[in-house]
Amino acid sequence: MSPFMKVSNNSHYQVTEFILMGLPGIYSWQHWLSLPLALLYLLALSANLLIFITIWKEPKLHQPMYQFLSILSIVDMGLATTIMPKILAIFWFDAKSISLPECFAQIYAIHCFVGMESGIFLCMAFDRYVAICHPLRYPTIVTNSFVFKATAFMVLRNGLGVIPVPVLAAQRDYCSSNEIEHCLCSNLGVTSLSCDDRRANSICQMIVAWLVMGSDLSMIILSYAFILHSVLKLNSAEAASKALSTCSSHLILILFFYTVIVVICVTHLAGRKFPLIPVLFNVLHNIIPPALNPLVYAFRTQDLRLGFQKVLLAGIKSK
Repeated sequence: MSPFMKVSNNSHYQVTEFILMGLPGIYSWQHWLSLPLALLYLLALSANLLIFITIWKEPKLHQPMYQFLSILSIVDMGLATTIMPKILAIFWFDAKSISLPECFAQIYAIHCFVGMESGIFLCMAFDRYVAICHPLRYPTIVTNSFVFKATAFMVLRNGLGVIPVPVLAAQRDYCSSNEIEHCLCSNLGVTSLSCDDRRANSICQMIVAWLVMGSDLSMIILSYAFILHSVLKLNSAEAASKALSTCSSHLILILFFYTVIVVICVTHLAGRKFPLIPVLFNVLHNIIPPALNPLVYAFRTQDLRLGFQKVLLAGIKSK
């Protein structure tokens, strides 16, 4: 009997832990990808930590737009840390085994952080909508209290809303193979190993995705439709350009975030023929946005760049 199986009450074998095989089709040389992934992880941690410290220390950046950005930085660090240590352990130390509770906890954390990122993007879109379409009412609508309430709502929504996904996955009967052709515990990858009917898991994930990501994306599109309508009514081309420039960084990140999600969904359909593609996109989607978000805002936001300089110079002088 395999050490990863035990006899259940139904007189058949029950998996006690999963084996994360890594990237399908390139197991023999996947460790070479550990260097760029490790660099992306270090970039994500250091850049997001720098953004958080800069916004916290610089009084000029104590504005709702930057406060949402600092929250996004925390979410990005959490998302990257949820998956990267285990992936690097697989590539470097061949540490492929993961217990069932750890696996289901990772499923929960990934869904929670991805949902949080989507929710913060919605909050940032609403912030830009009010700033451009209702500038005179902006100070009374988007207050520190609003930022706190919106963040608390997103934490509760995603913290509680995604619970059914890992709970249903944990209720499946895993009695055959325990090898997952993935670097992380994805819901569909794990439940594909179950011996019983997993349709409830697929339906649950689809419902959660539509309720969370679908509603966020719909509201973001609506917000930017109103913004575009308001900008087109401006008589000055310079004023219109300035208004849109405040949204450019946000739009770049939103387009990348949701485009990759769509690509993952499409490539998942071709996963049986080309299993590497959806797995690789899934991994990259959880590490590239956390590394990309700070860079986009740093390059396109002058106040943030000046804040970086002050923080870094203060750090050098203190040494």
